[in-house]
Amino acid sequence: MSPEWVIEIVRNAMMLAVALGGPFMMVAMGLGLSISILQAATQVNEMTLAFVPKVIGAGACLWIGGGWMLERWLAFTREMITVMGPAAIGQ
Repeated sequence: MSPEWVIEIVRNAMMLAVALGGPFMMVAMGLGLSISILQAATQVNEMTLAFVPKVIGAGACLWIGGGWMLERWLAFTREMITVMGPAAIGQ
């Protein structure tokens, strides 16, 4: 197992984490910013007001992109099992 091989695996894992977590973060940031602007405009300073729309947005994101996310995750897992199988037994 060469260092380049390990670095490539870690890089692929980090890219997958960004690809799978990115949509949730973008939805949560967009909703948080929108609600913050609304709260500033109406002078309503309730901290828990932003929680429910973020949860609904994250659920919608999972509902819309869940199949794609699962497909990417399974492809990465299959690739790791295929690649690591011979390496794990010393071949």
